[in-house]
Amino acid sequence: MAPRLQPVRGTRDLVGEELRRHRHVVETGRHLALRYGFEEIATPIFEFTEVFARTLGEASDVVTKEMYTFADRGGDSLTLRPEGTAAVVRAAISGGLLRAPPLKLFYQGPMFRYERPQKGRLRQFHQIGVEILGAGEPAADVEAIVLGRHLLEELGVAARTRLHLNTLGDPESRARYREALVAHLEAHRHRLSADSLRRLERNPLRVLDSKDPGDREVVATAPVLVDFLSAGSRAFYAEVRARLADLGVPFVEDPHLVRGLDYYTHTTFEFLTEELGAQGAVVAGGRYDGLVRQMGGPDLPGVGWAAGVERLAMLLSTSPPPPRPTALVPIGEAAEREAWRLALALRRAGFVVDLAYRGGPRPRMKRADRLGCRFALFLGEEELAAGTVKLRDLDSGAETALPRARLSAELERLGAARIRS
Repeated sequence: MAPRLQPVRGTRDLVGEELRRHRHVVETGRHLALRYGFEEIATPIFEFTEVFARTLGEASDVVTKEMYTFADRGGDSLTLRPEGTAAVVRAAISGGLLRAPPLKLFYQGPMFRYERPQKGRLRQFHQIGVEILGAGEPAADVEAIVLGRHLLEELGVAARTRLHLNTLGDPESRARYREALVAHLEAHRHRLSADSLRRLERNPLRVLDSKDPGDREVVATAPVLVDFLSAGSRAFYAEVRARLADLGVPFVEDPHLVRGLDYYTHTTFEFLTEELGAQGAVVAGGRYDGLVRQMGGPDLPGVGWAAGVERLAMLLSTSPPPPRPTALVPIGEAAEREAWRLALALRRAGFVVDLAYRGGPRPRMKRADRLGCRFALFLGEEELAAGTVKLRDLDSGAETALPRARLSAELERLGAARIRS
């Protein structure tokens, strides 16, 4: 049977402009994270299943419906990572990275969830994210949020997003709220959707996330967590808001913004856009003070966020242009050999150089036009004898003969495409 030569549903190839947008998001995130003192980490794309089952919750939708889980030949249950935080925390614990907290880590890479593909949601998708482990101060939450905002500013999409902010309080506050919320939902259970009825039994706070119209009506009259906060939780939340205001980061308080897992505490936040339909969250995160301990590590607090690369790439108004190469056009067999030596020297200097494998000047110049080359360098018998090269500006048509020794400096002066390692 012939192979099915198309991407698996919910996956896509990245090439051309789409890949440039994707790379721009990732590289912008990486460079900003380095500026903020984060170190990059890369974890395997699959982990032992328990890494995610224990942290995401055995009854969560991700674990029960969305994880790609399989048994390897040794009988171990492995899972393609559906999110980055659990994998990063596992790596920090098993790698002994938590001896001198706080630890600030940046990650990027593909994630996998079996979901119904739609705009902004794929089965293989990509995220960038940051985690701060071992810092319990509100300042860590603020730094994470400010970095998320800075990312959106650098990408030119901040004005099209809005920061939603809430607090989950400490475990005691959360427990009191959970009791009041369950009582409210039970009183209206006949109006709840089937999904929310399941969540009511397993994870009541997740009902607040429901998009079902009937559920939204019930949630609209539900008690809000801020009314159940302890004095310490109120003070923590107040400092986060005050610091954000002091730094000029606008936000709206959203009492229905929650995280459903028990290890989440205090701050939770999302940067939302209205331009991607139902998949409006482009950066989302919060504080998870119980996670490191739950995974078998020391009792350290944590806070972080993840951003959807595909979603952010879709918001970009323009994509970074590809570099415009410099074309090398040899004329004659002797010039062909010398052109390869010249191309190697220029590439080692960082210049983007295209040298076709065959053909005379005419087809090579057609190729240069197709590639959008900025300059062309002609090397023939006359240039070989004189130790020069003819440089043509393909935008203006201007030509000049240059000594080979001055070529690199002249290309740099003219702004020829260059990629530095």
